[in-house]
Amino acid sequence: MNRLFVLCIALGLIGSCSKIEHFQPKTAESGGYAYEYVTNDPLQARIYTLKNGLKVYLSRYDAEPRIYTQIAVKADGKNDPPENTGLAHYLEHIMFKGSDEFGTLDWGKEKVMLDSIERMFQYYRTLTDSMQRLNYYKKIDAYSNEAAKLAIANEYDKMIIELGGQGLNAYTTEDRTVYINDIPSNQLENWLKIEASRFRTIVPRLFHTELEAVYEEKNQNLDDDYSKSFEVMMQAMFKKHPYGTQTVIGTIDHLKNPSITEIKRYFDTYYKPNNVAICLSGDLDYDKTIALIDKYFSNWLPNDNLKPWIVVQEDPITKPVECDVYGPDAEWVFLAYRFPVGTLRDAALLRLCDNILANARAGLIDLNLKQKQLVIDPFCYVQRNNDYSIHIFQAKPKEGQSLDEVKEHLLSQIELLKRGEFEDWLIDAVINDLKKSKISQYEDNWSRTNEMVMAFTTNSNWAEYIASIEALRKFTKEDIVKFANQYYGNNYVYVRKKTGKDPYKRKVDKPVITKVDLNKEARSPFHQAIMNNSVERLKPVFIDYGKDGND
Repeated sequence: MNRLFVLCIALGLIGSCSKIEHFQPKTAESGGYAYEYVTNDPLQARIYTLKNGLKVYLSRYDAEPRIYTQIAVKADGKNDPPENTGLAHYLEHIMFKGSDEFGTLDWGKEKVMLDSIERMFQYYRTLTDSMQRLNYYKKIDAYSNEAAKLAIANEYDKMIIELGGQGLNAYTTEDRTVYINDIPSNQLENWLKIEASRFRTIVPRLFHTELEAVYEEKNQNLDDDYSKSFEVMMQAMFKKHPYGTQTVIGTIDHLKNPSITEIKRYFDTYYKPNNVAICLSGDLDYDKTIALIDKYFSNWLPNDNLKPWIVVQEDPITKPVECDVYGPDAEWVFLAYRFPVGTLRDAALLRLCDNILANARAGLIDLNLKQKQLVIDPFCYVQRNNDYSIHIFQAKPKEGQSLDEVKEHLLSQIELLKRGEFEDWLIDAVINDLKKSKISQYEDNWSRTNEMVMAFTTNSNWAEYIASIEALRKFTKEDIVKFANQYYGNNYVYVRKKTGKDPYKRKVDKPVITKVDLNKEARSPFHQAIMNNSVERLKPVFIDYGKDGND
């Protein structure tokens, strides 16, 4: 029986498309560790909670001898202090610079210099005179170059690559920061040693060179028409919430006045086991894996004073909010509606509305606008954030067509939804298509771990999370129409992206940074020890066509 057939059975697509699966949360124990699981879970995930609060999601999927890893932290752009935006994103960059055990030639000497650099940056923030700032930054640059002589550049990256790792990455959003790797299954213990070291302490080495990278990233965003349009849309939609009052990458003023002290404080607050989940999927043994994670992460101390996030309540949008954005790209339209996260029922109905409007084949927008070529590239999607969801519509004008005409075409399809002018069979078709897509995703370990990350960082119950598609079947056409009339009115943000010179164009002026002569070949004792660890050789697994092939 092949894996795809097994997944189809688990998701209820074979046998009866109308059957509602029952996903029941259960608990069990194996290898001395208690865990939660859910019946009929296609991922067969086990969810552990260690004594220090660390969450661990494990799923076995042995399509190849590798394990996909994602470490999720509930630390994000919205948690940045309003006077120090961009901290979460800065910290994501710093996490690749090593720890007190690797990335350094002599930690004792380096730490003294890094502490001095931290104090220098704090003083630099107090200066307002441009010449004073320029001259003092030269001192920071010179001293940072001396400290860089004790650093080993990119040692984390080199260790991961030498283990056979690939896909090394990380990202920060408004609601989470996630660190990603894809490793050979026989290198799991070495990978855990490395991650336990870097998550235990923060070392802001080579900080001033990383500032240059962040400045360049900010300037790219400032030059990108889509990024500018999206930021304007969020500002118009969120007048109080950090989703609109600040950006993940930070403001120009804050980027020009970085604080290592504040970044450390952020790390010490949020990078704690009771705020983190390790999510693994691949060729793993459940009992051995959780024992190894406990071995290397059990001494990580939690933050017992971690305060829960309190959602900032927005005032209702009572009339259309219109904004113009200028740039060199071709013109387009954004329409966006804001939704409170609210109940699972509301989230499910929003998902149905989105797919009835556009699903790349038979949605209202697909049939009435795209296939009839009334506008160019029309589509919509839901951006689900933790505190609010946003339903975003986008389209481009044809030659001679105004942006207002494009807007009216998009609104006309929403009106059809509100009047229930769509085929009854479309609801089941949408749900079946979503399930088919999910089956395909579950053949990939990135998608499997991403499900775990999203469930953890959205504080979702695992049973409800994996049952969310099947739960859509309980809604009727009347439910959808009622929901649409409740939420889709004149309460939208309308962004006109126009071709032209941007009168508000800005840029972060990067300070002059002396080229750093990096130690690229050196190895720390920690690195050497990792490479000296013997691991079990991977053993080839041969296909048994009688068992693994198609019937």
